[in-house]
Amino acid sequence: MILLASPSQDLLHRWEQALYGFRSVLAIDQADSVRASLLRERPQILLLDLDLPGLDTPKSIARNLNPATNIVVLSGAISEETELALFKAGVRGYCRDNIDPQLLKRVIVAVQVGELWIRRSLVPRLLDELGVQFSSTVDDKRAVTGRLAYLTVREREIAALVGSGGTNKQIAKQLDISERTVKAHLTEIFRKLGIADRLKLALLLANNKIA
Repeated sequence: MILLASPSQDLLHRWEQALYGFRSVLAIDQADSVRASLLRERPQILLLDLDLPGLDTPKSIARNLNPATNIVVLSGAISEETELALFKAGVRGYCRDNIDPQLLKRVIVAVQVGELWIRRSLVPRLLDELGVQFSSTVDDKRAVTGRLAYLTVREREIAALVGSGGTNKQIAKQLDISERTVKAHLTEIFRKLGIADRLKLALLLANNKIA
């Protein structure tokens, strides 16, 4: 399910039209109803308007979400610092609320397969700011480095491209393989390394350089 949350009926209508064909899309215009729906429906995606009155901070929302729910924030223009703060709080994507309908579909699809929708120019800053935090949660750096050694040559190649901010589509094109193959390799990489997503993979690589 995809949950749409905004106080603007016009925005909700445009987002619903953009996501026509996606299964189970629910639009809500009140913060209390959003909280109730998050608990009841456990959506895969929450498309969240920052202008929703009574909204908790994205960090608070992310903390109380089902781990399977990914937040994509939409708003007017915001600073790079605010955007970075959103991702550090656990948001998986950010875009302008007047985003082109076809591009919004691409955002949803990208987040559904585990990618971040973030300006590429912000990826190095995000990794720098989260790197220390991530490394402090690793019990034994030598053990992590040991797990990296279990990756095949192809898996290491794909991991390195993810670490540099590449999307599945970009990686598939560069390596002349299908996106399905990239996804399969990523699933195996995540399993071997004991991590859940590509952001943690990028942070892991930032703290343990691999060739």
